[in-house]
Amino acid sequence: MKAKHGIWLALVLLAAVFGLLGFYSALAVRSYKVETDKLSSPVRLALITDLHSCRYGKEEQVLIDAVDAQHPDAVLLGGDICDDKIPDTNVDYFLRGIAPRYPCFYVTGNHEYMAGRAAFERKISLFQRHGVRILSGEGVVLECSGSKICICGVDDPDFRLLSGGKRRHLGREEMTPRFLSQLAAAERFASESGCYSVLLAHRPEYAPDYAARSFDLALCGHAHGGQWRIPFLINGVFAPNQGVFPKYAGGRYDFARSTVIVSRGLARESTRLFRFYNRPELVIVDIGKF
Repeated sequence: MKAKHGIWLALVLLAAVFGLLGFYSALAVRSYKVETDKLSSPVRLALITDLHSCRYGKEEQVLIDAVDAQHPDAVLLGGDICDDKIPDTNVDYFLRGIAPRYPCFYVTGNHEYMAGRAAFERKISLFQRHGVRILSGEGVVLECSGSKICICGVDDPDFRLLSGGKRRHLGREEMTPRFLSQLAAAERFASESGCYSVLLAHRPEYAPDYAARSFDLALCGHAHGGQWRIPFLINGVFAPNQGVFPKYAGGRYDFARSTVIVSRGLARESTRLFRFYNRPELVIVDIGKF
C-alpha cells in the first residue's frame, strides 16, 4: 500500500514539475540553417516578430543584447512589432538600440492596422524616424559579407481595416487583390534581381502560396507558436486564422523548391492567454553552404 502511495506521489510531483516548467517564458534564441549554392559566403538574418511592444528589460536591453550577441547581417521585423493597445514606448527603445547598427527591414502586421488610421500612421513614422526600410510589395538587394541577397516584403492583408473594412479573421481563401498584387510585385523583383530571395510576410497560413512562387525562403510570425504546446506531441493548440492545432504554428517547413520559417514571436504580457511550453523567441537564420 505504501509503495502504491509512493508511486502516486511521484506521479503528482512529476506532473507539477512538468506544469511549472511550461510557464517558463524567458527569451529563447532559435537557430536555423538553410542550405544554398546561390551565396558566395553565408548570410545571417535575425527575425523579430510579434513583439507587441512587450517589455524585455529596461529600455529593451535584454532583447537588444540578444540580437547583438548573434552578430546578424540584417534584422527583419515581421509585423506586429507594435500593438493596437500597448503604447509604442518599448518599440522606440528597441529601434533606438538596433537600427543604427544593422540594416533593418519591416512589414506590417494585423495589430498595427487594428490600432486605426491615425495610430497606424504614428507607428509607421516611428519606423521611418529610425531609418527602418518598410517593404510593401517591393524588395531590396542587400550586400552582406560579399554575398548579395534579395529581401522582399508584403503588407498584412488587414490593411483593409484602414478603409473601413470589418474586423474579422480572414481565411486563406480570402487573399485580397492588393495582397496578391504585392506578392506578384515582390516575386517579379526577386526574379529580376537574380539573387537568393527572402520574402518577409506576417502571416504563415499562406505558406503554400509563398512556396509556390519563386522565393527561396519565406519568414513569418503571427501564430504566436499556437500559444500552448505539448513537447514532442502538439506543436501548437490555437493560432489566429488557422484555428485549432494550426499547421504552421512555428518552426521550419520545407517545400519542394523553398523553405518557410515561422517564428513563435515575442508577445508576452500583451496576450490574453499565457504561453505554455512556448517560450518567446528571437529567430536566427543562417543561409549559405555549410
